[in-house]
Amino acid sequence: MMSTIALFWALCVVCVINMARYFSSLRTLLVVLRGCDPLLYQYVDGGGFFTAHGQPSKQIRLVRYIFAQRYVEHHDSEFIRRCQRVRGQFVLTSALCGLVVISLLAMAIWY
Repeated sequence: MMSTIALFWALCVVCVINMARYFSSLRTLLVVLRGCDPLLYQYVDGGGFFTAHGQPSKQIRLVRYIFAQRYVEHHDSEFIRRCQRVRGQFVLTSALCGLVVISLLAMAIWY
């Protein structure tokens, strides 16, 4: 029989791997964005996105842009494809993180 703790840690590892994939795709999206739409790149603080001095309000603009699917009308098909990928990975990673929290709560109650 499989241990619930081992299953929980496996779920955590899968969640961390998906977070790494999400951040990697987000970096790639910013590189593509810098080349195809420099104004939008500056609007979402592309240069300082992953730095300590980044502006969270500008970073949230990119999240809203992707979540509202405003990229659909963009002229660059590569950018649209990257945005769809980032949006899908964000939904998957959010669901996995929620599942980890629920599993942690369930284990705290159970044990």
